[in-house]
Amino acid sequence: MEAQANTAQPAKGNANGDSRLATKTSRVGKRPIDLPKGVTATVNGRKIDVKGPKGQLSRAITDKVDIKLEGSRLHVSSVAPGRDGSRLQGLTRALVAAMVKGVAEGYERTLELKGTGYRVELKGTTLNFALGFSHPVTFAVPTGLTATIPADSKGTILVLTGADKELIGQTAATIRGFRPPEPYGGKGVRYRGERVREKAGKAGKGGKK
Repeated sequence: MEAQANTAQPAKGNANGDSRLATKTSRVGKRPIDLPKGVTATVNGRKIDVKGPKGQLSRAITDKVDIKLEGSRLHVSSVAPGRDGSRLQGLTRALVAAMVKGVAEGYERTLELKGTGYRVELKGTTLNFALGFSHPVTFAVPTGLTATIPADSKGTILVLTGADKELIGQTAATIRGFRPPEPYGGKGVRYRGERVREKAGKAGKGGKK
């Protein structure tokens, strides 16, 4: 009896049948990015520049993806094989979309200071914090960001605004790190809306066990 012919076909992907090397497309990454009115973008080699009413941002582009400008839309495509290409396509698309939104609308992050005597004041581009230490904490506001202290907050609220979402996030995290909220009483610097899980104070010697 003759052996049955093997009719199995190579997996789709490349000439060798290795599907792991096929270029994959991210479902999110393939969505085009619309440029709002007043926003322009320029792709020059491995660099993209985005300009709008709130500022101008630039970013280097990995060689694993391509970005093309077609009319008022940006398209991000993967040129790398496998999951890495898909992941980088989605990541790049998210970063560029954040740039577009930043120069069009801007971003904002609010910090609150809680504690007796906790205050912040702005002198020029330098923030001076009183956070219960024996000395003030000073911090230079990064270029590209604006820091404001609402007059009615008595120095207990700090608002950061700017076009760069990453820079605002990093700056807010740095400031929060000067005095993170304490688990007992919640004193410290916190993000507006942040829930701080506070612990009950320890009972004294005469308290309940």
